Order: sequence, then C-alpha cells, then structure tokens
Amino acid sequence: MILAAQPDMAIVGEAGNGREAVELAGTLQPDVIVMDVAMPELNGIEATRRLADTSPRTRVLALSMHKDSVYVREILRAGARGYLLKDSIASDLLAAVRAVARGEGYLSPGVSDAVLDDYRRHVTDPIDLLTSREREVLQMIAEGKTNKDIATILNLSVYTVDAHRGHIMEKLNLHSGNELVRFAVRYGLVD
Repeated sequence: MILAAQPDMAIVGEAGNGREAVELAGTLQPDVIVMDVAMPELNGIEATRRLADTSPRTRVLALSMHKDSVYVREILRAGARGYLLKDSIASDLLAAVRAVARGEGYLSPGVSDAVLDDYRRHVTDPIDLLTSREREVLQMIAEGKTNKDIATILNLSVYTVDAHRGHIMEKLNLHSGNELVRFAVRYGLVD
C-alpha cells in the first residue's frame, strides 16, 4: 500500500514464495524487487542469486526482520543492492526503494554496525591487517629508509619503529626486509 500510493512507483507483481518471485521477474522484468529474505520454497537469498540469470537488470532490495550480519552479508553477496529491516518506517522504505532504483546501495541504520563489524572480521586484503601507522612504516622501509630515519621522521624511538617492523612482519607472515619491500611494491605502497 505504501509503494502503490507513490506517483513515481507502480506495483507490477507480487509473489508468495522465492520460486514464484524468480519466475515473475523473468516475465515482468521489474526495476526493483522488494525481496523478503525468509520465504517458503526458495529463500530470498537463493532467489536473489537466480535473478542474476533470469532478470539481470532488476535490482533487489532485501527486506528482513534479521539484524544478524550473516543474513545481510549473504543476500548482499547474492546481489542485493540494499537491506531494509521490516520494522523500518514508511519513509525509510520509500528512500530505500528509490535509492536502489537509482543503482545506489541502501542499508537500514539498524544493520550498518553489523555490516561494518562483519566486514572488519572478514578482511581479505592483507594490507587491511595493518594499522595506519604500520602502513606508514612499511612504506618508508620499502623506500629504503633505516629505522633511525623513520624514527626521526615520525618522531618515534628507534625501538618503537623496530616494534612496528616486527608487528608488520608477523601480521603479513614475512621474514625479511626484501619480502617487506616486495609486498609494499605489490600492494602499491611504493613504485
């Protein structure tokens, strides 16, 4: 009712389960599907995955009561452009549908912390394991600066720089200065 009342929106179909949603989307080719994550026969996550084949231009806005990062991660990985909690207010629903229709992402404020925490836990880029200071030290090591040079530039003790070097090597599982330099070059910290 909320969506149908909008002059810039039209409801073109409604499905009772995930399998039906995929079939209807293939026929109707809607701009946006508001997809319930928990549906009978075929859940919203798997239905979203299948939409990539049957209706590749359709954008999915997931709708769920779950704030758990696992649900959010899996449906976003499946291709959803947004995630809205069912207890959201009407204006959030409208904002989410419009954002997803424009090709933008949308996350309910109630799940943004869970998404950020989940992202941090599932980091795959080794450079992200390092703190900002450790990346700074690594860059200077790769530029050929000595621990003493780095200590002077960063106004640290040589021992602190040496500790940073040790942490970097441990976090990245590197065992020599040459490996540190090769890593820094590979990840674009130096040319």
